[in-house]
Amino acid sequence: MLIIRLSSLIIKKEGLMKMDFVRKNGYGIMLCFAIAAPAWFLGKMFPIIGGAVIAILAGMLLTIFLKDKSKVDPGIKFTSKKVLQWAVILLGFGMDLNVVLQTGRQSLPIIICTISVSLLVAYALHKTMRIPSKISMLIGVGSSICGGSAIAATAPVIDADEEEVAQAISVIFFFNVVAALVFPALGQMIGFNIASGEPFGIFAGTAVNDTSSVTATAATWDSMWNLGSATLDKAVTVKLTRTLAIIPITLILATTYARKEKEGYGGKVDMKQIFPFFILFFIAASVITTVAVSYGVSASTFGPVKELSKFFIILAMAAIGLNTNIVKLIKNGGKPILLGASCWAGITGVCLVLQSALELM
Repeated sequence: MLIIRLSSLIIKKEGLMKMDFVRKNGYGIMLCFAIAAPAWFLGKMFPIIGGAVIAILAGMLLTIFLKDKSKVDPGIKFTSKKVLQWAVILLGFGMDLNVVLQTGRQSLPIIICTISVSLLVAYALHKTMRIPSKISMLIGVGSSICGGSAIAATAPVIDADEEEVAQAISVIFFFNVVAALVFPALGQMIGFNIASGEPFGIFAGTAVNDTSSVTATAATWDSMWNLGSATLDKAVTVKLTRTLAIIPITLILATTYARKEKEGYGGKVDMKQIFPFFILFFIAASVITTVAVSYGVSASTFGPVKELSKFFIILAMAAIGLNTNIVKLIKNGGKPILLGASCWAGITGVCLVLQSALELM
C-alpha cells in the first residue's frame, strides 16, 4: 500500500510539474511555432534565403506590434535557449563520420586554413574596430564553419543574447545570398574544371557557409555544365566535414569563457553551468549514425531527424527574432557587416589559393 501511495504521489507531482511548464511556457512556444511553420515551408520554396532567416525576420517584425509580452516571454526564452541546443544535438544524426574522414583527407587542409583565417580576421577587427567580442565571435565562427548551425552551437557557450545572435545571422545570411549568386560566375571566370564537379564542389563546400546556400551554389554549377549531382554531392560532403569543427571550437570557447569568468569574479566557476554538454550529445548522435550506417542501415533512415533539427533551428530563430529590437539592429549593423565581408573575402581568397596550390581546380 505504501509503495502504491508513493507511486501515485510521484505521478501526481510529475503531472503538476508538466502542467506548470505548459502554463508558463505554452503561449510563447505556440507563438514561435506559428511563425516557424510557415517559415519552414517558405524556406523550402526559396532555399537561397532559407527558413531560419524568414523566421528571424518575421519574429523581428511581429515583436514591434506586441505591446505586452509578459505571457509569451518565458516560452520565447525557453525556445531560444533549449530548443536551439536540441537542434544542434539532432544535427549529429546527419553526420556519418566515415564519409567525413574520407573527404577530410583531401579537403581538411583547406578547411583548417579557412577556419583559422576567418577567426583571426574576426579577432583582429574586434580589436581594431572595437566590435563587441560576442558578435565578432559569432560572425567569425558562422562564416568559417557552417553558418546558422555554428552560431546556434556557439551562442549558449559564450552566453550571447538574442540581439547578438540575430545580428550574426543577418550578416551571415547576406553573404550567403551573395555567394550563391556570384560564385558560379566567379568559378567560370577563374577557370574551374567544368568536366568534373569535384573542384567546384570543394570550393562551394568550403567558401559558402550555410547548407541551403551551399546546395544552391553547387546545384547551379551542376546545371550550368550538365554534371548531374556530382558538384552537389562533393559540396555537401565537404560541408559536413566543416560541421565537425563545431566540436573543438565550442569546447575551446567554453574553457576560455570559464577562465575569464573565474578571473572576473575572483572565485571558482561551476563548469557544469558553462560546459556545453549538448555538444557531447551531438558527438553521441554522430557516433550512433556512423555505427548504424556501417552495419547496413541506410543513411536516409536519419532523414526525418535531420529535418526535425532544421525545424528546431527555425523555431529557435523565430524566438530570437521576437526578442530582437530591429531598429537597434539596423543602427548597429555597419561594423558587423564589414566584419562579415572581411571574413568572407579571407575565406574565399585562401580557399582559391590553396586549391590552386594543391591542383584541385
